[in-house]
Amino acid sequence: QVQLVESGGGLVQAGGSLRLSCTASVGTFTNYAMGWFRQAPGKEREFVAAISWSRGNKYYAESVKGRFAISRDNAKSTVYLQMNSLKPEDTAVYYCAADRWGQGTVVPASYDYWGQGTQVTVSS
Repeated sequence: QVQLVESGGGLVQAGGSLRLSCTASVGTFTNYAMGWFRQAPGKEREFVAAISWSRGNKYYAESVKGRFAISRDNAKSTVYLQMNSLKPEDTAVYYCAADRWGQGTVVPASYDYWGQGTQVTVSS
């Protein structure tokens, strides 16, 4: 059974940092591109960052470039999202997702599996 389990969310002041983790049980982890998305109340789910399965190419939404960093530890079947210089507008539920053979697409429908989400709240 495929499972993605996120952790690391919480409450932080503006300017602070958090690191999200997502541990996957998806068979061969290295076959999957991994993505992070977020959804704020009343808004659609939006792309945050992704890392491809093959070359580890990384992609970011413009709103987080220079502040967030995605990485993966294939030995631990875990993907991370390091979030620095957090802003109140980063407040959302953050989801990780897995896309088999993917290259790191920004399209949610391309992903095969999703985690349950972890809440990130940034206070001003």
